Amino acid sequence: MSLSRTLAFSVAAFLSLAALRAEDRPNILWFSAEDHGPHLGCYGDEYATTPNLDAFAEKAFRYMRASSNAPVCAPARTTIITGMYPTALGAEHMRSFVAVPEEVRLFPSYLKEAGYFTSNHTKQDYNVEGDIAATWDKSKSRNGNPNNGPHWLRRKNGQPFFSVYNVTTTHESRLRNEMADELRTHDPAGVRIPAYHPDTPEVRKDWAQYYDRIQQMDAEFGRGLAELDEHGEAENTIVFFWSDHGSGMPRNKRWPYNSGLHVPVIAYFPPKWEHLAPEGYQAGGKTDRLISFVDFAPTMLSLAGIEPKPHMHGQAFAGKFQAHDEGDFSFGFRGRMDERFDMVRTVFGKRFIYIRHFMPHREYGQHIAYMFQTPTTQVWKKLFDEGKLTPEQSLFWQQKPTEELYDLENDPDEVINLVGDPEHTEQLAKMRKVLDEWMVSSPDLGLLPEAEIHKRAGDKAPYSLTQSESGFDAAEILKWAKMATDRSEDHVSKLKAGLGHDNSAIRYWSAIGCLMRGAGAVEAAEAELVSALTDNSESVGIIAAEALGKFGNERHHAAVVTTLLSLADQVKSDPYAAIAAVNAIEALPVLFEDHRDALAALPRAPEKDAIPARAGRYTGDVLNNLLGTAE
Repeated sequence: MSLSRTLAFSVAAFLSLAALRAEDRPNILWFSAEDHGPHLGCYGDEYATTPNLDAFAEKAFRYMRASSNAPVCAPARTTIITGMYPTALGAEHMRSFVAVPEEVRLFPSYLKEAGYFTSNHTKQDYNVEGDIAATWDKSKSRNGNPNNGPHWLRRKNGQPFFSVYNVTTTHESRLRNEMADELRTHDPAGVRIPAYHPDTPEVRKDWAQYYDRIQQMDAEFGRGLAELDEHGEAENTIVFFWSDHGSGMPRNKRWPYNSGLHVPVIAYFPPKWEHLAPEGYQAGGKTDRLISFVDFAPTMLSLAGIEPKPHMHGQAFAGKFQAHDEGDFSFGFRGRMDERFDMVRTVFGKRFIYIRHFMPHREYGQHIAYMFQTPTTQVWKKLFDEGKLTPEQSLFWQQKPTEELYDLENDPDEVINLVGDPEHTEQLAKMRKVLDEWMVSSPDLGLLPEAEIHKRAGDKAPYSLTQSESGFDAAEILKWAKMATDRSEDHVSKLKAGLGHDNSAIRYWSAIGCLMRGAGAVEAAEAELVSALTDNSESVGIIAAEALGKFGNERHHAAVVTTLLSLADQVKSDPYAAIAAVNAIEALPVLFEDHRDALAALPRAPEKDAIPARAGRYTGDVLNNLLGTAE
């Protein structure tokens, strides 16, 4: 941080402390648990064993329609820590890492400068740069020693605290490791299997172990509350319990269905601080108000008497500055998930959820190395390959439709797609419009391929691209993205023309449109796609190569192979484009069956600092899967 910013922080902190005495500000404790939905007794799940959370809910306030904005940890936590949609920051992709403009700070820094002791126990996992020293007095990464880690007890005497205690007990990785027999308390025979999962011993075991882990997490939560009591802070502390997204089971985590976004949020306001509580607050009460993670940062500032910042997208649902106009919709998103590219956007209200796919030519269940470590994933895919699944269970391994609409009241498993149902035409049109307006107003940088975001931003924060002078026109690009992916044959001539547009984003979506439509569109735009192989945007060249390799004339195959092998070299090429290039190569197995040596010789790691270490392994992951050398 620059000296001028440091001095500004110091002056602001002094003024804040002068205006707010410690006794005028509540302590705030977050207890967060990873990878689980509202599978708790207090949310009506009779299979769950959660006595501590159930007792807590009896004196607290439950949000029944709370949601994460992303169905996976890093983008979800990026939303929380900034109070902004990562889609507007260029940070939607799993384990990406982008700069942010000076005015965008990790929100606990505002609490810290106002005199709060801020601590974060075990996990950061943000997709954005931030001044950690200015954000947390004490923080440990997940690999830190918890016994020597941050804790609100380390504050100064009488100092208010904002503390996060994150529990990894329910994380996806803990659903598939071996448990001691004495810890197995949930009978697999009693678990409810959702309609999209096959009913097999492996699936039942994974779901039962998920509930076992929730029970263990519940005990940890109980110990955390007891600690507040032990040190006399229970009635001075506002407590929030939440999970970062849906369960770690496949088709929950990573997918912006209700099953991946719906989370429990339970808030307790002791009598001393009930004047800061949300409207309608009462012990044991509940609300259907739609809140999501983008609202967390402004709410915490509001509880501390700090006005939410203008750049934040969410609104406070409690505290001095709480918004009283409840919104009608929440939003979700999916970008690149580890080594696999996708783009999905979601809007949902209290009953219906609408999902828009911008890469419907990809199947839902793309091979993500980490996801395939779960036994459920493995047996589910095996049964699909053997043709032994029901239609509902088979959907996950097939190409996606362009749109999905579900009635959560009558179809909680989201397997009956209502798109095309005449009775829901009006609802579909309404939600389409709401989603379009959100993507344009945010605006949504995901309309650019990931490599293009970094290329256009250069040394600046990608968020700068959303400013008017950058030339990024979200409404225009969205128009082309929708046209490209609606599967209508009426647009082929427009897509052909779009391949010659001066905007690389429009050329990219035009190439996607041709690839999606198959042989007829590729033949119609053959000359333009061949020209696009040498486009100055690597992202355009990659899609053109995949389209020609899959549906084009054999005389272009040599050029396709040369193009993709060149772009897949993450040392000589753009490392973000390299991830996309190896995905395109994997989609063309016949073309590359005689080029395994060349694929094996491709660099598994980028040059140092060419791409954040968080994403540096993904090109290698795809190559390992392609060559059968996955670790």
